[in-house]
Amino acid sequence: MRPVKIGFVGTDGRSFLAALETSRSKSELYPGKYRGVVVRGTGAMPPFAQQRHWPVDFIPVADNSVEAYAAALNHAFEEKTLDLALIMPEALIFEGLVDKLAAAGHGDRVIGLDRQGAFIEADKIAGKRLCQAAGIPVAPAWQEVEARNYGAVLATCLDYLHDFGGAVLKYPYSAGGKGARIILNTWEIRDVYETLMNDYQEDYRQQCGKKAPWPLLIEARMSGVEISFTILVDKYGHYQILPTAMDYPERFAGPPGLDNPITGGMGSISPHPLETPALMDLAQESIAQPLIAQMRQQGILRPCVLYPGCFASFAADFRPRALRVCEINIRPGEPEFQPIVKRLRNLGALLQAAIAGNLQEVAPEVRADQISLCLALVTGPGGPQQQKGYPWSLTKGEVVEIDFDYFDKKRITVIPSAMAYDRDGNFKSDGSRVVFLDANATLRSTQKRGQVVDNLRQRLLNAYDQGKIRVIPREDEQGNRLAVRRDIGEHYKKAESLSQL
Repeated sequence: MRPVKIGFVGTDGRSFLAALETSRSKSELYPGKYRGVVVRGTGAMPPFAQQRHWPVDFIPVADNSVEAYAAALNHAFEEKTLDLALIMPEALIFEGLVDKLAAAGHGDRVIGLDRQGAFIEADKIAGKRLCQAAGIPVAPAWQEVEARNYGAVLATCLDYLHDFGGAVLKYPYSAGGKGARIILNTWEIRDVYETLMNDYQEDYRQQCGKKAPWPLLIEARMSGVEISFTILVDKYGHYQILPTAMDYPERFAGPPGLDNPITGGMGSISPHPLETPALMDLAQESIAQPLIAQMRQQGILRPCVLYPGCFASFAADFRPRALRVCEINIRPGEPEFQPIVKRLRNLGALLQAAIAGNLQEVAPEVRADQISLCLALVTGPGGPQQQKGYPWSLTKGEVVEIDFDYFDKKRITVIPSAMAYDRDGNFKSDGSRVVFLDANATLRSTQKRGQVVDNLRQRLLNAYDQGKIRVIPREDEQGNRLAVRRDIGEHYKKAESLSQL
């Protein structure tokens, strides 16, 4: 039987790992043959898969433009080298990739919103209004102000500090998860405001021009526990909520701030330490159902991934009390999607059902006894110009050295991300998040999750500490340019302490 060929569109680690797990995961409940295909990827991914003998195919794309992606996907659909595709990068959705594929007659093979629905993520203020119309809880107060009017920004922040203990400034358009800046006291207002404006003034000019208003979203700071939900939706509005994951977006441990910026994500773990059936039920009732109903009412419903980021609050016995939505993304999270797919046995069947319109018949088949951890290894400081490292200034082009035998023995999956491959057969760092380490651990009935996670995290950190994967600095052949955040998953023990388990 010919396998169903599923394309994962994009250039980051989630695309590669999702393709790999689609090919090699074996479902016990949903028989079928699936083959994962990466549409574009990075230069390192095809030789990486070839060296590892991984069952992943690749479809090249001429460049990173939406036109090039559309041409490659349309050709693949016509030649039957691809059966369906999941669009990962939000920018391609914003720029109308789904619309171009639909115009060519292939819209029924694509998971992703078209430009009409892309505002849900592309414009946070419009997304906030959508939640209001759907009756979905959001921040207790929020305001749209003119970004260049510092007086209005100051007044709103002072009000929210008094009433709610904090404010959040948000650049309302696409910012790769880095556009939110938290203010916790009066002294921070001017510095945070000026930093955000310096970071996004050119984006504002391109998006709005010089004369049109520059909208800035200011929200009252919400408290509780951050949690996101990955919701897979078919064309009829049937949906499945996939396992949760906890993201660690700050560059270092501790609260975000001027010296600890929000990044694209330093690691993640699945399930979220506070995931329970009751919490998943609340997500269905208060977010998934009203959101999908509102999308249907507005005529923007089609097969897609919705990824609402929320704050959860709990009662004393840790029953979920409420969920409030910060923002809604329209694609899988990165790196949160990586540990999610490591725990799914039937990702291929789920995506096929999302296209077919019978998603209500295919439930996520989750490795419920397993915990999955993902660590990002990023470019650290140093280099010819004393670069600060990720997410600031980056050194590029240095050789990546990997002890594959060690990683096989330790059952750790190495996923290249910002990595290139040269003519001499060397993998080289391309800056930012160079590579991800992914691994699962099985939880036995006699074990506490916190200890299992500690052991799992240490397994990954040992590989880094022992130099089993290195980016070799130009100035020190024995060194390692890579850096890592060491606290990913510590919240499992914190959850146990809180609940006195």
